[in-house]
Amino acid sequence: MKVNLIHSIFYQMQQKQYKKTIVLLTVAINGLIALAYFLPKHSLFKSLHYSLIPLANATLNGLTFLSLVAAFISIRRKKIKTHRFFVLLAFAFTSIFLVLYLLYHFSMPTTKFGGSDSMKLFYLFILLTHIILAAVIVPLALYTMSLALTHQISKHRKIAKWSMPIWLYVSFTGVLVYILISPYYA
Repeated sequence: MKVNLIHSIFYQMQQKQYKKTIVLLTVAINGLIALAYFLPKHSLFKSLHYSLIPLANATLNGLTFLSLVAAFISIRRKKIKTHRFFVLLAFAFTSIFLVLYLLYHFSMPTTKFGGSDSMKLFYLFILLTHIILAAVIVPLALYTMSLALTHQISKHRKIAKWSMPIWLYVSFTGVLVYILISPYYA
């Protein structure tokens, strides 16, 4: 009886800690991304070839997308360890992407789309939905992961039905945004 009570208290403390961490990370990540657009640009590393970062980020988004597809296929086949591996790989690719994204956008001016009006509308639609859902996926993916880590598999499955397609969309449109804007990089 005492062991179950202690486990229950520890579990509730873990949940509160995960929630605080998720909120903190969400505010920090989305806040840094917003700041990157408004603060004056300053090249942090003089010898870095910043022109290579957008392609690296598109590649990381593509690798995230492929990792998520592999994670989805793995879980459909009930290969939980493989699913976990690919989700963690997607998190790793996304984390590297985030560091490079912030480095680039704190250092380089925003690139303007230079295509036709109809392509610009398409581009802006993709970009806008990408930005909104990228902000949404931060807490959603972290919460989904915390549910898995705390063995709340039923809740994890319910939330993953939303977080997986959103994360797939964000990573895919990240590549698409790069393809559409890449001819206009300085």
